[in-house]
Amino acid sequence: MHRQAVDSSVLVEVGYDRSRRVLEVKLVNGSVYQYLGVPPKDFFGLLAAESQGRFYNLRIKPNYDYREVNG
Repeated sequence: MHRQAVDSSVLVEVGYDRSRRVLEVKLVNGSVYQYLGVPPKDFFGLLAAESQGRFYNLRIKPNYDYREVNG
């Protein structure tokens, strides 16, 4: 999945597969996670957030199932 760089103290890159509703994030520690069932509004909300790390921790991480993947 293509990921784009973001300016965050928590996240390094984010990507989104709209057809599968999968959000992929790479954290500053190098871990990569895919969050399942994420609607487009939450992906675009993450991109537009003043603090992407805060948005991720409050709106994405606790609300969607995820799996760790190889970076």
